[in-house]
Amino acid sequence: MAGYQGWFTAPGDGNQLGWKHYGFDGHGRCLIDLWPDLSEFGEHERFDTPLRHADGRPAQVFSSSHPDTVRRHFEWMRRHRIDGVFLQRFGVSLKQPPLRRFRDRVLAEVRASAAATGRTWALMYDLSGLRRGEIESVVMQDWKHLQQELRITSDPTYQHHNGRPVVAVWGIGFYDDRDYTLEECRELLLFLRDNPEFGGHSVMVGVPYGWRTLDRDAVADEALLEVIALADIVSPWSVGRYGGIDEARREIAQVQEGDLAWCRQRGKDYMPVIFPGFSWHNLMRSRGVEAELNQVPRLGGEFLWQQARARLEGGSRMLYVAMFDELDEATAIMPTTSAVPAGPARFVTEPELDPHHYLRLTGRIGAALRGDLELDEVWPVPGE
Repeated sequence: MAGYQGWFTAPGDGNQLGWKHYGFDGHGRCLIDLWPDLSEFGEHERFDTPLRHADGRPAQVFSSSHPDTVRRHFEWMRRHRIDGVFLQRFGVSLKQPPLRRFRDRVLAEVRASAAATGRTWALMYDLSGLRRGEIESVVMQDWKHLQQELRITSDPTYQHHNGRPVVAVWGIGFYDDRDYTLEECRELLLFLRDNPEFGGHSVMVGVPYGWRTLDRDAVADEALLEVIALADIVSPWSVGRYGGIDEARREIAQVQEGDLAWCRQRGKDYMPVIFPGFSWHNLMRSRGVEAELNQVPRLGGEFLWQQARARLEGGSRMLYVAMFDELDEATAIMPTTSAVPAGPARFVTEPELDPHHYLRLTGRIGAALRGDLELDEVWPVPGE
């Protein structure tokens, strides 16, 4: 399963939100560090940006709500045998009617595309940015809307776990001054799990990398472990927690065995995160901070593969790939290009790779996870 942000908008896409998450400012700057490859897109899916290529052509991007674009994303998943996605649903966006309408529009296209391609999907709430009291007033109310009016978990393609539809909640217990409380998180998990009308679900929690030891990026509060114990699946966030192959191997060896033991003792499943690389140079520059371009190098896919190998050899039976379409922090596995715009913005490029390289690699990692390929057969990736 991959994470699916579905958060890019463009003028003229019907959302009236402008350049959401692209952040073009008219001065050659933007917020993304990977440039999408649109070679397979129709003209009706392409949106001209203020940026230009060296030959003067306008650089083009996509909108996450265009039905043909979302369908294409899911067709790519089918082609490369990627099982499906966790669709991100950000709590803060649900407070603003235009953003909420956009989120519902993307959700509708994901549902339709999953059904058409035989992929699976599940919803993941991201709590980041919510204020105290808003988990109940925003997230719980939204879940009632999705259950009563949209009936999303009745989809034949909606992902189940242990016989129940799975709902993920990301952002519990991070040590970064979040305003909502662990008690509010506890109430949300119980609501999704046990509520007579809106519960009955398996719950997955996205938690800090240091969740079990209550250090590093986690709050030093024993109540966090009590909240996590209410969930069915534990998924620690590893993006940016290590910066190279050797460090990744060392970290996974040190952490995963204890994480798995904790989960097994309590009857929980474990879904670690792997990611292809990391860079947020343009995003941070927009905030007045200089960040290194290609901060965690992708290494032609070897960084992603070595994490997957360490996870599988260490006993993992699930994997969460971050992310399908995250261009902002350069963790995307979707096709990107080295034919990038000219100007002050800088981009991560790998000109030697086929655009589908990371999709192909992810599919082969999935095959190894299912037992259809031996680990040694996954890398290097053939067919290019």
